[in-house]
Amino acid sequence: MRDASPTSWCTIHRDRISRNLEIALGLVPGGRRFCAVLKADAYGHGIAQVMPLIREQGVETVGITSNAEARAVRDAGFDGTLIRLRAATLQEIEGALADRVEEQVASVTTAQQLRALLDAGKLRTGAHLALNTAGMSRDALEISTADGQNTCHEILATLGSDIHGICSHFPSNDPTHLKQSSDQFQQQAAWVFENSDLKRCEMLIHAGSSLSLISEVDVATDMYRCGAILYGILRPDLGFRPTMDLEARVVSLQDYPRGMTVGYDRAHRLERDCRLACISIGYENGFRRLAHEGSTVAIRDTLAPVLGKVSMNAIVADVTGIKDVAVGDIVGVFGEGDTADIPPKQAETQFRTIMADLYTDWGQRNHRVYR
Repeated sequence: MRDASPTSWCTIHRDRISRNLEIALGLVPGGRRFCAVLKADAYGHGIAQVMPLIREQGVETVGITSNAEARAVRDAGFDGTLIRLRAATLQEIEGALADRVEEQVASVTTAQQLRALLDAGKLRTGAHLALNTAGMSRDALEISTADGQNTCHEILATLGSDIHGICSHFPSNDPTHLKQSSDQFQQQAAWVFENSDLKRCEMLIHAGSSLSLISEVDVATDMYRCGAILYGILRPDLGFRPTMDLEARVVSLQDYPRGMTVGYDRAHRLERDCRLACISIGYENGFRRLAHEGSTVAIRDTLAPVLGKVSMNAIVADVTGIKDVAVGDIVGVFGEGDTADIPPKQAETQFRTIMADLYTDWGQRNHRVYR
């Protein structure tokens, strides 16, 4: 349920998403494709709002993980290629038939399930053989072993020409590791072609991500699958900008004397008389409990330290000395809003995680306002 008068909210900058996409497309080498990754409801930004921006720039391939995401993409009018970027259960595969999702296959069981659906005329898309290159070891097939090669032979025999792509996901984007992973993936793909009737010219071989697109390594891939770069998480020096602000409001101002404790378990003790602001955001809204030490929020043009442990729906900040603070003032938790800026590196440091995690969490926990 969305509050008509939210006390914490995310502002989504659609113009920045469009510009980030434009920059990203300009980085794609000639002859290669681009897949816009809209996992986790477009990294918390909302597929319904992001999809029109993707369509405007002619992107023909979209990556999702869940059936709900697939339906949202189709509901937004997208008629292009839709790829699931992880393994799926039979129930998920059957539930996405109407949305024409191209599935990954890395087991004989999945291959047999896809074969049955193809033969019954229910599935009208090809599959992507997922290979475990360089040790992601998540849901892809490891063909460096005899058992893995035998499994691959069975998958190839079961699906044959209904395999339209070969894919992988690299675990590291360190330049040295990336080059090694790229070379290994090409070797694995070559092995598949040597042991099947599949033709390289008819296959989509893809493993590139946002990080590989902006790296200085020429990854051998037919398509880059990019999510993070659309939302300004990477390389501000190239013009990419964060696409989400997280804000709340001051709901109370109180004066407390030196020696008073703040928050649960009396985790903080005031070393001087202080004016404290109670702010309408807490761990329910994605201001994580582990961030109670060393974190700050922006009030007017000043960064104010957060004191005490984070509550479910509130935090406390020291606003002593910040002139004219008033109940109702906007508080910046992240982004480039009407307050002092809190950039990605600062947010990642105080919340001890990556921006993709934070965007996804914040966007799905808070009211979203679109600009």
